[in-house]
Amino acid sequence: MHTTTVFRKIAPFVALLGLGLTACQPDLEADFKPSAGSADFARYVAVGNSLTAGFSDNGLYLEGQQNSYPALLAQQFKLAGGGDFTQPLFASSEKNGSGYLRLEGFTNPPAPATPSPIIRPVTTELATSRGKGLDGRTELLTRYTGTDNQNLGVPGIRVADVLTPGYGLNNPIGFNNFFERLLPAGSPTSYLQYVQERVSTVKPTFFTNWLGNNDVLGYASSGGTAAPLTPVADFTTRYNQVVDALTVNGAKGVLVTIPNVTSAPYFTTVLTAAVIARINATPIPAALVPVIVAQLGLPAGSPLPAGTRFGLYIRTSATGAAAVREATASDLLLLPASSFINTTSATSPFPNGVGLVIPGAPAPIPAALAASANPLPNNLVLDASEIGLATARTTELNNAIRAAAARKSLAVFDANTFFAQVTTSGIVTNNVSNTTSFISGNLFSLDGVHLTPRGYAIVTNELIKATNLQYGARVPALNPADYRGVKFP
Repeated sequence: MHTTTVFRKIAPFVALLGLGLTACQPDLEADFKPSAGSADFARYVAVGNSLTAGFSDNGLYLEGQQNSYPALLAQQFKLAGGGDFTQPLFASSEKNGSGYLRLEGFTNPPAPATPSPIIRPVTTELATSRGKGLDGRTELLTRYTGTDNQNLGVPGIRVADVLTPGYGLNNPIGFNNFFERLLPAGSPTSYLQYVQERVSTVKPTFFTNWLGNNDVLGYASSGGTAAPLTPVADFTTRYNQVVDALTVNGAKGVLVTIPNVTSAPYFTTVLTAAVIARINATPIPAALVPVIVAQLGLPAGSPLPAGTRFGLYIRTSATGAAAVREATASDLLLLPASSFINTTSATSPFPNGVGLVIPGAPAPIPAALAASANPLPNNLVLDASEIGLATARTTELNNAIRAAAARKSLAVFDANTFFAQVTTSGIVTNNVSNTTSFISGNLFSLDGVHLTPRGYAIVTNELIKATNLQYGARVPALNPADYRGVKFP
């Protein structure tokens, strides 16, 4: 999922939260000797999506690749007998890769407005010199020509896509440019075939598999308007095919569950209840009262009906008249909604997302005043029913992942439980508090979905814990404090 957002004052800046889970790096015992236990880290391969590739700040770029969790994990595996690990890195001359978002500062508005971050895209030193693909819109990234790739992370891929022929083939219909750059020109290879080819060539002795996030995230991050939730049966079949490919030679590994979308700042930064309260408390300007009275067909000079107020309106996945309703605290406003709410509407005298609530008003409310003239679009809100669907499907897909692990006696990193705990309590690493707060929390990057180097380091330690527990290994953890959170100007 790739989004560009500008954070506006309607979403209050979230302060650094308190302390929570403790994950301090202990001093190593004097006689501590790293070991692989029953595992073998000689040849490690990582399968997954954007998180595996090191995607960060809404882009794939060199620093993110170098701090991907597979790179950090391989670094620690080396201490326990692991071998070298090769990634499809961008060249230093094209270090900004696909481009990404950068924090350039904060606004300084007069009180009582709060400062907002100024976020702009990086547009220099990109790896996009090949121009547009045959679909006329997708950037063709500089092709990786190495033959020894061990990080098979492809941003945007779903388990639903792993059998798709031509998924990385430059074609007019659409394709994944991150996968296209890994393949020879014109290759119709599917992702599963690519995994099978790499397994045949590398012969991995250990692997990680963090596929599945996008099978829910694509739906959730579009407000339920795109990339439908992957059916459980399809997911189960294709996920098991990937696991079978990775274990064909007896390799051990770690499978990772899918975090609930409510753990990511993309879904939690624009606080719905706070926005509703602010809009509800906004007085109706006196100059608009005669206009509203006239539109309602009331006698000139009449007061507004008792209880008339502003409300936040959303368009949901429902149909007909039920598709537009007042928002409730059970709905999630997506991060890009902050750039839409309270901006000038082309169809209403009230700002976008804002409509009148008129108790006892005749139905229908005149078009000029109707909430349906400017509700928050469906793609900017994950309404309560959509949250329920996404949460239920996350549980079902995670059950399939755990069953695959049990079938092959593989380790599991329960990222769903982990991020839920961090969302509730934060995590302390070496006396530094980390939370899921946007910008200030250290863990999530500027896109509100992908991790910072600090976040990837913390995930690496969780993967190490799962590995050590399942295989009796003694892989040392790394120090997350050595890695940055959001880069401030």
